[in-house]
Amino acid sequence: MFDIGFWELILISVVGLVVLGPERLPIAIRNVARWVGSVRRMAGSVKDELEQELKIKELQDNLKKAESMSMQNISPELQKSVDELKQAADEVQRPYDSTSKNDASQSTKEP
Repeated sequence: MFDIGFWELILISVVGLVVLGPERLPIAIRNVARWVGSVRRMAGSVKDELEQELKIKELQDNLKKAESMSMQNISPELQKSVDELKQAADEVQRPYDSTSKNDASQSTKEP
């Protein structure tokens, strides 16, 4: 990420030691390390979410392409994508179906 060499690290350490002192320097280093770790985790989670969104977009495009071809004469790869998308849509709908059924049964029981 940053192109920091050995001598730059030595210079930063000496300046930090002079400015913060030997008592506060280890605490400052721990805080900076935590901050860098949290930034890396956040960047990783954003990257994962973007990859998932791109995959969903690709599956949606494949489904639209298959629908435009009227599901006739499609390649096996495209048929596999359509099946995966349908399965993913069913899995997403299942939690909502069970909660809507529970809500409907509870609303009929309430006065």
